Amino acid sequence: MSDRLSVFKTYKLYVGGKFPRSESGRVYEVSDSKDNWLANAPQSSRKDARDAVVAARKAFGGWSGATAYNRGQILYRVAEMLEGRREQFVREVADAEGLSKSKAAAVVDATIDRWVWYAGWTDKIAQVIGGANPVAGPFFNLSSPEPTGVVAVLAPQQSSFLGLVSVVAPVIATGNTAVVVASEKAPLPALSLGEVLATSDVPGGVVNILSGRTAEIAAPLAAHQDVNAIDLAGAGEELAKELEIAAADNLKRVLRPQPVDYFETPGTDRMTAFLETKTVWHPTGSLGASGSSY
Repeated sequence: MSDRLSVFKTYKLYVGGKFPRSESGRVYEVSDSKDNWLANAPQSSRKDARDAVVAARKAFGGWSGATAYNRGQILYRVAEMLEGRREQFVREVADAEGLSKSKAAAVVDATIDRWVWYAGWTDKIAQVIGGANPVAGPFFNLSSPEPTGVVAVLAPQQSSFLGLVSVVAPVIATGNTAVVVASEKAPLPALSLGEVLATSDVPGGVVNILSGRTAEIAAPLAAHQDVNAIDLAGAGEELAKELEIAAADNLKRVLRPQPVDYFETPGTDRMTAFLETKTVWHPTGSLGASGSSY
């Protein structure tokens, strides 16, 4: 029997529910921790970043308008799909982060559990941070959270999968759409996540995944007038300052980078970071001597 030729995987971007190559045609080499070549990843351009924002904005109305319960079902479906491709991600995480197979398996298991965790929060976060406010006068005063809009997310550089999901899942769980810049050195788990999202129930455009030089892609996203917020988790100190200044032009919400142990159970901070609070006043009716009437 003759030897078979190796079939190498072609990694592509994930934008608008499709898998384009970078419009520039550029790629860059991705290596493991021992500098062994793993694959060529697309090197996204400013045009790719703008296309991803257009896709995210187009998807925002439908995603933010879906019921919180439905978003939870969809996120849980993503966890199901990840579970089915667990071995693939164990291999990719082991190569990307220089981990043993057992440690990579622990990372992948924690990542799948993280999706399930956020799936459970979609229809509960409103009860935690919303509520009825006591006011002087014959009014109901109700506060409820609403998604901010299109959020640019710079994924953590070192935690290529668990960290990635830990910053992306809370953004979409609360009804936002995302443009994600994968870890520059280890983008392959993120690009494979796009394949999972495409075969789950997540509508195209809700999550868009770009790979390449973080600073090159992040600059146009931070300055983009149709991006409403940016998570700087994967930016170094100097780059974060530059991006924060650019983000101020249209008053983007900015989540600054901070040291995080992604294995720890997250709180609600990353969900509330990209939620706005809408307050509604409504008259209760006339107030007489015997009390209110409706």
